Amino acid sequence: MVDVSDLHARGLRRRQKMFGEADVAGRMAAAGDFGAPLQNIINAYVYGDVWERSGLSDQIRSLVMLGITAASGKPAEFKVHAKGALANGCTAAQVQDVLLLVAMYCGVPAAIETSRIAAEVFGELPPETAGQSG
Repeated sequence: MVDVSDLHARGLRRRQKMFGEADVAGRMAAAGDFGAPLQNIINAYVYGDVWERSGLSDQIRSLVMLGITAASGKPAEFKVHAKGALANGCTAAQVQDVLLLVAMYCGVPAAIETSRIAAEVFGELPPETAGQSG
């Protein structure tokens, strides 16, 4: 059994590697003391445990997260994970294919905004166009 403090430290390192220290610090501070318990869970169990498992590569795990966040209508989380996918070596073509699957299985509206966000993150659109509707 792994110590929770070890999971937290491992998860924080992974999270910072994927998203950058400044972004992680901002997300951890966003809800103040009220959000600290949730941030501890995210660091320890999401990134320190689940993201550290060996069954999937970091790229596949990132692509799965993009599909989940796009399909569930979570564009802010999609953007966070798109940046992580880029850091994990995913290509724009891989993300495009994921979003085409989302469009076919979950509906085109689920893929419209997230496609624009992905194009911005992968450098195919300037940031100011990311909020325009389809």
